Amino acid sequence: MIIVGVDGSVASRAAVEWAAGDAVRRGVPLRIVHATDTSWYLVGRRPEAVLPDTLLREGRRVLREAEALGRERQPSVEVTTLQVEGTPAGVLREQAKDALELVVGSRGLGGFAGALLGSVSIHVAGYVRCPVVVVRGEHRSAHGEVVVGVDDSLECEPALAYAFEQAKLRGAPLRVVHAWQLPVHAFAPEATYDMDEVRTAQHQVVRDRVKTLNHDYPQVTVVEDVQCAHPVDALITAAEQADLLVVGSHGRGALRSALLGSVSRGVLHHARCPVAVVRA
Repeated sequence: MIIVGVDGSVASRAAVEWAAGDAVRRGVPLRIVHATDTSWYLVGRRPEAVLPDTLLREGRRVLREAEALGRERQPSVEVTTLQVEGTPAGVLREQAKDALELVVGSRGLGGFAGALLGSVSIHVAGYVRCPVVVVRGEHRSAHGEVVVGVDDSLECEPALAYAFEQAKLRGAPLRVVHAWQLPVHAFAPEATYDMDEVRTAQHQVVRDRVKTLNHDYPQVTVVEDVQCAHPVDALITAAEQADLLVVGSHGRGALRSALLGSVSRGVLHHARCPVAVVRA
C-alpha cells in the first residue's frame, strides 16, 4: 500500500496526484491520510475535552477533495481514506510502518525560501523506514527520466534498486549520477593527482554499483554521469530534466530526522522535481 498525507494545500494535491499515479503503476492500493492536529486546541484543557465539530468537518472535507482528485487523475486506483487525531509527523510515521511508500507534499516556497522545506517532510524523510517521496506543488512538464545519486558506500544500494524499479515502471531511462571532489590537503598544497586515474576509478564505482541491477532490469537504459562537482549541485542540475530524483540517506543514530544525510537534505531543499529518499 502507498500512503499519502494531505492537508488541503497545493503541495498535498500534487502529492495525491503523484501517489495515485505510482499506485496504478505498481498495482497497489492508495490510502489518503489526514492528521487532525488537536494539540493546539487541547492546551490548558482537560484531556477529555470535546473537539469542536469544525476541526473534524474540515478534515473530512480535505479527505473528500483528495479522494476525488485521486480518482479523477487515476480512475482505476483503489482508494481509501483515513482521518486520525494527532500531529501530522506522528500520524504519518505510524501509518508508514507497513507501507510500500510514503508520499508527502513540500510546503517550501520559491526563491530563497525554497530552502525552507516543511518540517513534516524533513521529519518523515529522516525517520520513516520505507521510501519517502516529497512532491512540490509547482507544475512541471514531464521529461521522461529518473535520476539517482550513487557513491562508494553500501547505503546507496537500496536507493539504486528503488530507482531501477521506478525507471522500469515508467519506461524511462535511468541517469546514475556520481559526483566527486578532490580532497583538499591544507598542509600539503603541493599534492598532485593523476586526473585520468581518478576519473577511471570514479567511473568504476558507478559500473560496480549498477552491474548487478542491470541484469535484473535489462529493459532499463542506464546513462552513467560521473562529474567532478559537489554532489548536491550535480544532482540538482540533473534533476532539472528529471521526473524523479532518488537519493539514499546516510543519516545515523536515534535522532534520525536531525541526522538526515547532508546530500539528501540538500536536494530535498532545492530540487524542483519530486525527490525520493530511500533509507538503507
